[in-house]
Amino acid sequence: MAAYASGLQVEPLTAPFPAPSHVKHAVARMHSVTKRYGQTTALDQLTLNLYPGEVVALLGPNGAGKTTAVRLLLGLIAPTSGSVRVMGRDPRDASARTGIGAMLQVTRVPETLKVREHIDWFRSYYPNPLPAAEIVRIAKLEGLENKFYGKLSGGQKQRVLFGLALSGDPDLIFLDEPTVGMDIESRRGLWEQIRWLASQGKTVLLTTHYLEEADALASRVVVIDKGRVIAEGTPAQIKHRVSGRRIRCITELDASFLLTLPSVVNVQRDREAVIITANEAEKVVREMLLRDVTLRGLEISAPGLEDAFLALTGCNAKD
Repeated sequence: MAAYASGLQVEPLTAPFPAPSHVKHAVARMHSVTKRYGQTTALDQLTLNLYPGEVVALLGPNGAGKTTAVRLLLGLIAPTSGSVRVMGRDPRDASARTGIGAMLQVTRVPETLKVREHIDWFRSYYPNPLPAAEIVRIAKLEGLENKFYGKLSGGQKQRVLFGLALSGDPDLIFLDEPTVGMDIESRRGLWEQIRWLASQGKTVLLTTHYLEEADALASRVVVIDKGRVIAEGTPAQIKHRVSGRRIRCITELDASFLLTLPSVVNVQRDREAVIITANEAEKVVREMLLRDVTLRGLEISAPGLEDAFLALTGCNAKD
């Protein structure tokens, strides 16, 4: 196991995540893909499969290769080596692109068009688009149809972009930071719609800096760093790879003493409190209570997805 500054330890990567037992074919495949920009290697022998009916969260620090992977699957660029297939075809083929929807942060749409005009415009690109009323329903755009895009709030604009990504009734949907600018209620509402899409057999590839969002939505999490997959599994499996639990409390005991207690691997100060990472938290707490009757504000927590991300990548989740 490898230890990081947080004190948490992470198990090494094991075999690739298996396909769901009821699924025979992947919607999209990247096999041993390498992508270089000059002397820079953005992806290094990366393999990734996406299956029907799953929400996959693609996580990684800035520069890890997430954007390059998405651009390859969208057919916007070609790999240096390896193969990329979407629904069995080269994603650069027009026949493959009609089955793909994308909500990207780089998207720019005219602000002087009304929401309904945008929907009609995007629908016209596809041979078998969703009905406009269905797009409005799924993206929760009721009452906004006749408003100019430029007059919408940030969260409302995100909902419009989400709706436009669904215009062609795609089987594979890319969502890049879909809830940026949304309030809590709107964010949870969009989560429900993403879950509904997966229940309809759609495949969703999600990139997000909100690790709570990835934990709540993803049936599978793929963590990449330096162009390679470093962890893959369900959110529970990713969290399980990180050992140790955190003890937070206010105590008179010195950090130097706490580090001598059995199974303690890290001690950090957090204002008036101390945060202790230990493999056997209960034993550590019992020992502390024996030595400090003033101990208070006690909290014990298991590692969350953010803790696992930090331990795996050794960086800040919002880098």
